[in-house]
Amino acid sequence: MQTQRICLWSGPRNISTALMYAFGQRSDTEIIDEPLYAHYLHATGAMHPGREEVMASMQTEGADVIRDVILGPCEMPVLFMKQMAHHLVDIDRTFMQKTVNILLIRDPKEMLPSLTKVIGLPTLSDTGLQIQSELYTELQGMGQSPSIIDSRELLLSPKDVLSKLCVKLGLLFEESMLSWEKGGHPSDGVWAPYWYQNVHRSEGFMPYKPKQEPFPNELDGILSECMPYYEILRSDAICSNS
Repeated sequence: MQTQRICLWSGPRNISTALMYAFGQRSDTEIIDEPLYAHYLHATGAMHPGREEVMASMQTEGADVIRDVILGPCEMPVLFMKQMAHHLVDIDRTFMQKTVNILLIRDPKEMLPSLTKVIGLPTLSDTGLQIQSELYTELQGMGQSPSIIDSRELLLSPKDVLSKLCVKLGLLFEESMLSWEKGGHPSDGVWAPYWYQNVHRSEGFMPYKPKQEPFPNELDGILSECMPYYEILRSDAICSNS
């Protein structure tokens, strides 16, 4: 049996964990949570919550992760891997020729205030948007047509967007993708207590609600850096019927 290997390349605070949970409900799919996270922390020295715990729980060499995990053994027809685009530090990306790749984006006006609550004032690199834009071009150069999902569209109409995504992936949509049990998933990384509080309280995709709080002035600079990349990617994203 040949496994279809799907990499979801997301930025932080983009409901990527909810999307991973959705695929985790499928009858044909195994999910893996951010296999390159420890590599990223090791390579960059980034001081994220639970840094030492994360690095102790996973392989820290990217090449080993690619060989043993991303392209490693899998007994299910589909392997869905939630990935952070900014984890691609000092990584040979040619392995992506063997994976089906999806980009998950979120409006920086909504993403940045959420990210700041976890890591402090973010940089463009922290958001992953520039890397996602580069990936989109690179993957097209490999002859791929990567799907792009905007978090807002997914929350507005989960069934519609997931159904369209499944068509693009050559998979049948399963209703089970729309709900899960509260409290997390066995595949959660050890960093879940620091990042996953909201999704652990959920039983499915939460209805989209625009942020009501004023956008913080101190984030205006990083917002202006992010928006051009977001707008380019958003123009090719799967649209809901809502």
